[in-house]
Amino acid sequence: MDKIRNLINITDLTVEEINLLIETADDIEANPEKYRDVCAHKKLATLFFEPSTRTRLSFEAAMLELGGSVLGFSDAGSSSSTKGESVRDTIRIVGNYADIIAMRHPREGAPIAAAQKTVVPIINAGDGGHFHPTQTLTDLLTISRKKGRLDDLTVGLCGDLKFGRTVHSLVDAMLRYENVRFVLISPDELKMPEYVKDKMNAAGAKWTEVEGLEEAIPDLDILYMTRIQKERFDSAEEYERLKDSYVLDTEKLKPAKSDMIVLHPLPRVNEISVEVDDDPRACYFYQALCGKHIRMALILYLLNLIPKAGAGSASGGGSPETNAAVLRDDICCANPKCITSTEQELKHLFRLTDEKRGIYRCVYCDGEHVEEK
Repeated sequence: MDKIRNLINITDLTVEEINLLIETADDIEANPEKYRDVCAHKKLATLFFEPSTRTRLSFEAAMLELGGSVLGFSDAGSSSSTKGESVRDTIRIVGNYADIIAMRHPREGAPIAAAQKTVVPIINAGDGGHFHPTQTLTDLLTISRKKGRLDDLTVGLCGDLKFGRTVHSLVDAMLRYENVRFVLISPDELKMPEYVKDKMNAAGAKWTEVEGLEEAIPDLDILYMTRIQKERFDSAEEYERLKDSYVLDTEKLKPAKSDMIVLHPLPRVNEISVEVDDDPRACYFYQALCGKHIRMALILYLLNLIPKAGAGSASGGGSPETNAAVLRDDICCANPKCITSTEQELKHLFRLTDEKRGIYRCVYCDGEHVEEK
């Protein structure tokens, strides 16, 4: 019997596996009738503890187009979490009813907790401001189709880089391709977290940090816009102050390369003017279509319905006890958005990420703890 594979972080997949998923997605687009009944009698559970339109509907459309069926909920208020049921218990129950689960949760690290007790594959459909691997697969497919490659690119990431789970996952993915350069465009309050910068440094990637979109745009091959996310702020005043930090319009696009592409995970608020929609470089609505194709490929892969590529993580993020080389359980996570802050039965686990500086990071949310020396 094949081991259960989960997708918690994009790094749970090897580059070979990502390439296979992209090839499969392209074949799905070219030959849809070939895949029409591949998932007949299979069920996908969509457990969305946080609102979603594109991600949830694209998962449901993906499964239906593969001939399968869908069950689940789109609001935590209609689940037993309102009665205090833990994520792990919910997953153990739903695993009796479905063949595969896609889960979105506002608590960072919730899919890792869920995967510890699952009997079916778990797909992380977004956990707080942490990871969003299927959006990253969507982004990679879009880039592959529009640019013809995933290496030798200059990628501008603009907007909310602090809470933007989509940009965190995209960096994780593109660090594994050759000669990818990052330009981080954000206000000081929404800069990329240090743990992501540490990854870029460890990979030897070139990156710069700027506040102005205008100064960065002429050099970019890809401009990845993000929304300033109201739901991630503890202070309404801070959100109001920062919400209009960047607005892309046709005037700002004038110095950009003719073949630059504009991506956005959506929904947008006002960070991309509607006048940009008709520009041939605007790819964000096409990106949503790519999301359906790549999620179809992923469902097939995790259900062992297409051949396997080079082996990825055996546990796929589901077992922090075995995934981390150095673990401590005597540190409590200080991140109030971590799943350990609400599910008290979860053991707090930290891995050593920088011995010289004494930095440990929470296995669930990547929250930092610095050991006093």
